[in-house]
Amino acid sequence: MNFNPRVIEISGIEQAQRELTRICCDPAGISIMAPKAVSRAIKIESVPVKAANLLKQTFLAKGGEVAVSRDTASFNAAKTDVLILATLKQYQQALSQLRQQPWGLPDLAEAILKVLSHQSQPIVRNYQSRNPPFQITSGKTLVMGILNITPDSFSDGGKYNNIDQAIRYAEAMVAEGADIIDIGAESTRPYGSQKISAEEELDRLLPLLNKLLTILPVPVSIDTYKSVVAEEVLKLGVHLINDIWGLQGDANMASVAARYNVPVVIMHNQTGTEYNRDIMACINDFLQNSIQIGLKAGVAADNFIIDPGIGFGKTPQQNLAVMARLEELRALGCPILLGTSRKRFIGEALNLPMEERVEGTAATVALGITKGVNIVRVHDVKAIARVARMTDVLLGGRNVE
Repeated sequence: MNFNPRVIEISGIEQAQRELTRICCDPAGISIMAPKAVSRAIKIESVPVKAANLLKQTFLAKGGEVAVSRDTASFNAAKTDVLILATLKQYQQALSQLRQQPWGLPDLAEAILKVLSHQSQPIVRNYQSRNPPFQITSGKTLVMGILNITPDSFSDGGKYNNIDQAIRYAEAMVAEGADIIDIGAESTRPYGSQKISAEEELDRLLPLLNKLLTILPVPVSIDTYKSVVAEEVLKLGVHLINDIWGLQGDANMASVAARYNVPVVIMHNQTGTEYNRDIMACINDFLQNSIQIGLKAGVAADNFIIDPGIGFGKTPQQNLAVMARLEELRALGCPILLGTSRKRFIGEALNLPMEERVEGTAATVALGITKGVNIVRVHDVKAIARVARMTDVLLGGRNVE
């Protein structure tokens, strides 16, 4: 007799409910068993050992597991990193109990609950403050087309310095499937770029924007880390700011973004490629700091879009490690933008020059979407828009009966 056994990957409650429904499980049984079918591994850093020991005991009593350092039980360490391994049902039961415990465990329980919520809830944003408005919704990856009006961009420097050429190219990208146009007037590549003044950057941007904003049917983003530039382009009606220093390069950038109530892309960046601990922990710390800077300045919580900064402050190997773990960024509860287009780590992996990296870019985009990316920033709009749409369709197949 062939029982046809196979492993079923269940990523969330809705999928668990569908699988239980397919075997004609009783509705009451579905409500009981669905949270038991979904497991989550959550890593927490620097937990005081008293709290860690009680955390471990609580989860063990519910059937879960908590891994801690070997010195935790003997109190030979002051703090420990923690890895919780549990089903959603076990989290529900343990967190309810932890809220009644001492040593900071109620706050820790709320932090864990927030991460679980971010992991299970789809990202939805409605940006209505500018015309045209735009949305970020589940199942529809947005394609951000790159328009560089610089003489020294690594990919297309000097091609679109003429206003008419830039407008034609922007319109062509929209026709090919771009949902947003991202304009850069200063090359920000991490190697070999030349910094320019805010005045020069605005001299390049303003004449183009005065025309482009009146004719483009999609939102326009400006790639700048200067608050002076951001303010001037926002006055004209630009829809979002893309800051490669995540509100940490210019002390006034956050207040400008808050004043105009626009989304801001906060990208991880650093000088050099040295990390004193796990790279994803460092990236998350940086982005959380950027969010706090923005919130204190008055930026609305829904206006943050996060970017791991592929290619910035990272070696090719580090870029690959970040790509493999993009899903960890979902803990921040923000839309995720991924910018991998034609970048050096793709060229090194495939031994290909910049102009032949579209397939490599496509692979990174497809992987990123499966890990929760909401926006992809690319040069080759036509090809990558098709990749994004097909990946969205494939992921939607999980909901098909």
